[in-house]
Amino acid sequence: MEEKEIEKWKKAGKLGAEVMAYAKKIIKPEMPLLEIAEQIEKKIKSLGATSAFPINLSINEIAAHSSPLHNDGTKASGLLKVDLGININGYISDLACSLDLTPEQKYKDLILASEYALKEAIKIIRPGIMLMEVGKIIQDTIATYNFASVRNLSGHELKPWKLHSGLTVPNYDNGNTTKLKEGMILAIEPFATTGEGIVQDGRQSGIYKFTSYEPTRDINARKILEFIEKEYKELPFSSRWLVKKFGTRALFSLRLLEQANALHHFKQLIEKTKSPVSQAEHTVLVTADGCEVLTKGE
Repeated sequence: MEEKEIEKWKKAGKLGAEVMAYAKKIIKPEMPLLEIAEQIEKKIKSLGATSAFPINLSINEIAAHSSPLHNDGTKASGLLKVDLGININGYISDLACSLDLTPEQKYKDLILASEYALKEAIKIIRPGIMLMEVGKIIQDTIATYNFASVRNLSGHELKPWKLHSGLTVPNYDNGNTTKLKEGMILAIEPFATTGEGIVQDGRQSGIYKFTSYEPTRDINARKILEFIEKEYKELPFSSRWLVKKFGTRALFSLRLLEQANALHHFKQLIEKTKSPVSQAEHTVLVTADGCEVLTKGE
């Protein structure tokens, strides 16, 4: 990878760390999730970037794919996962943290489990390390806290304009002997739970992704699909963003486009036993002798 390209990844990572620090500062118990999302997106825009995907604000047993809708009244509480991404002309950073918003800090150890697993995984990442080894260290570290690693959620490789591209980085020893290579950009994201360690589909999230340009007779739907393809390419986006742009009529168009298989609609991911889940995530660059954490704060 050329140095100019590496610098673009690093810039996205640096801004990601800055935005996450801002998020941690403003989030308070009982704060509306919609207000949190709007403030964070405003911060991202002020830095000259856009969101790589709708900010995920997932509470308790909801592990991922939970982002406030345009009329959402949900308030921050319990174990809140904050998962955000920065996009600078296709160069992406992806990072997450977990916040314990309970008065008694009941999720402290569960948060530490995912954070420590992330640290231990980062320590061993280098060219030649096998994916199964990364997964094993995550699984074993979380087990030392007597929690389970969520096995059907994983980290992923990042490429320009592609959030999930190439390799899948497991959170358990899945036997994958594929080796990491210098120059890879990876999102490492352990999930820890008091439950079984399996997530299943919940309700629709309002998070979509362009899949193909399928014909539709509806003029408004065609107009919105053209906007989606141009504005987001293959990156996920929120129905809330389109309501801002086109009004609530956009929701009908999204349903038509989903039915036509032009869009994929993500579902919330819920821990199978309805047990709380914590998450920690950084974006890293695999270097000649290890890795560099791109989303690490000052």
